[in-house]
Amino acid sequence: MVSKLNSVGSSTYQRLKNDIIFGVLEPGRKLKLNALRDQYEASLSTLRETLNRLSSEGFVAAEEQRGFFVTPISKTDLNEVATMRILLECFAIEESIKAGDADWEGDLVAAHHKLRRVEDRMVLGDYSDKELWKRYDWEFHLALIQACNNKNLLALHAVLYDKYLRYMILVVTFRGKEAFDEHRTLFNAALGRDTMLASDTLRQHVNLSLLQTLDALPD
Repeated sequence: MVSKLNSVGSSTYQRLKNDIIFGVLEPGRKLKLNALRDQYEASLSTLRETLNRLSSEGFVAAEEQRGFFVTPISKTDLNEVATMRILLECFAIEESIKAGDADWEGDLVAAHHKLRRVEDRMVLGDYSDKELWKRYDWEFHLALIQACNNKNLLALHAVLYDKYLRYMILVVTFRGKEAFDEHRTLFNAALGRDTMLASDTLRQHVNLSLLQTLDALPD
C-alpha cells in the first residue's frame, strides 16, 4: 500500500511539474485543490504534499491565507537561473570530460544522435515535436555532465535546468542552425576532450538563449 501511494505521489508530482514547465498551468494561475483533484485524479493530501514540494523547488508559490499559485515569470528570475546554470554546468562539463570513460562517450553519442535528428527537422521548419526536442536537449546536456562524479551538483542542476526550460517553452522557439551548430561543437569538444572549448561554447550557448528569451519577455 505504501509503495502504491508513493507511486501515485510521484506520478502526480511529475504531471504537475511538466504542466507548469510546458505552460499548461500558466504563470500566476491559482492552483485550486478541488479542481486539481479532478484534473489529476489525486487525493487532497497527495496534492498538498506535491504542491509543497514544488514550492520548495520554486515552481509553485505558497501564499498564506491565499493558497497556491504557479510561480510568475520575470526577467530577474531568469537572469538568476541562467547565471546559476552557467556556473554549475560549465564546472560540471569540465569535470565530466576529464573523468568520462567509454560508457560516457557511448551515452553522449546516443544523446546527440537523438537531438540531432529532431533538430534536423526543426532547421527545415518542422516544429511538430517541440516537447520531444526539449526532452532530447535535456538528455544531451545531462549526458555532457553526467561523468562529473558529483551527485549533489547533478541534483541541483536538474532543478535549475527545469526552471530554465520553463522560460524556453513559454516564450522561445528553436534558435535554428545557430543552436544546432553549438550542440555539434559541444559534442565534438567533449569527445575531443577539449575542456576549454566545451566550457566556452556552453557559456555562449546559454547566454545567447538567455538574450533571446529576455527580449521576448514583457517588461
